[in-house]
Amino acid sequence: MSSSDKADPSLIPDIEAFEERAAIAQYDGGLTRLQAESLAARKQGFATAGQYWRWLTAYASNRGLG
Repeated sequence: MSSSDKADPSLIPDIEAFEERAAIAQYDGGLTRLQAESLAARKQGFATAGQYWRWLTAYASNRGLG
């Protein structure tokens, strides 16, 4: 995991909340999927949706979930 993929340990992602927020922002707010995911990621303390997904990927890989 690179330093850009690390998040504050207190910022454990809430995947269900992320998906719900992104879906609402996309469908009700008229945002693109990327814009909606970026919004949802920022609400959980991540800079971008890409950082959020990389953090989850690295976590799953490090925990043997992948």
